[in-house]
Amino acid sequence: MVQRLWVSSCGLNGFEGLHQAVQGSHIDVMQLGHGKMRGTLSHVGIGEFSLSVGSFNLGVRTQRTSSDEKLIVGMLLSAKDRVTHFAFDMRPADVLVIPPAIEHDGIFHGASSYAALRFDLSDVVSMFAGEARLSDPATWYEKNRYRANQSAQTATARLPQIVSRLAQHQDALTEASADFWKRAIVDCFTATIFQSLPPDETRTLPSALRLVHNVEDYLAAADARPVHVSELCAAFRVSRRGLHRAFHDVFGVGPVTFLRHKRLCAIHSALIDSSPGDTTVAKVALQQGFVELGRFSHYYHALFGEYPSETLELRGAESRGLSATHRVSKHPRMTTNRPRFARETLNKPLLELAKIQRPFKADADCD
Repeated sequence: MVQRLWVSSCGLNGFEGLHQAVQGSHIDVMQLGHGKMRGTLSHVGIGEFSLSVGSFNLGVRTQRTSSDEKLIVGMLLSAKDRVTHFAFDMRPADVLVIPPAIEHDGIFHGASSYAALRFDLSDVVSMFAGEARLSDPATWYEKNRYRANQSAQTATARLPQIVSRLAQHQDALTEASADFWKRAIVDCFTATIFQSLPPDETRTLPSALRLVHNVEDYLAAADARPVHVSELCAAFRVSRRGLHRAFHDVFGVGPVTFLRHKRLCAIHSALIDSSPGDTTVAKVALQQGFVELGRFSHYYHALFGEYPSETLELRGAESRGLSATHRVSKHPRMTTNRPRFARETLNKPLLELAKIQRPFKADADCD
């Protein structure tokens, strides 16, 4: 299990603050633009894994020496002017791979913002299990740039939003929740990478029903812990596309919608068992991997016919004269005493959820 999550943020009052632009690495920085350097810098740490998100208002040149043994995967979030790394021209949502022990040279010609991951090459085996091309460390030994298409653009807004929300509630997160958010953060980067790779049709897809049943058993063992779709791919060594095909064959919706349904039910049960003075909807939602409260509330209302605040305020026998068991029985979509959900029970509500599901992308976000 990973260590708990921590978040730190600070303002920039000069280019020297960008020496720690990537947590754990020293970056040499030279200011190019005229004026007072201003900006922000945030770091998220989960064990040895780290995410850095920064923004600045003037052009700079950045250089990393070859002494760093960690892999850095960066994403340009925004740019007012040209940005180049190595010989690559970068556009927002493009992803840059900087291998260990490789000198790096980047030029930002104007105000920009970025995000960067830093982790051990050995971690890619577990991080991308099921995606043979990405789980091979040799893939990451060459500097590379992945071009983003329109479907990957959402990551440029989502990453700063995740950092902001985690900073507000970092003390409330468990180790299991921290692991979920680690996977969600990585997904923001791999959204660009996956859509840049050609389809992998060479893999043999296991029986869809058998795979789905195995996933359900895995989820039952996880109990109320949020499970990210990349964790399932790693556990069953199946690609994201393969898992999606299996779930569509069985339920008519993809695994992201199915997992969202599971997490919403876990939140409903948690709110039922809580009092308004004991917790907040925001904390419970973040524990289960929802960062946008507006979107979460929409999903919740579409599934249960009430808003999460109503569930929390109207809970229990004390306020409604109903037992908790009685209350849960109003929502038979997902029973807690069966490790595997009957297809006939889930088909109807999951297909209803499909109406609010965005078109499938192999790297769909966790919300």
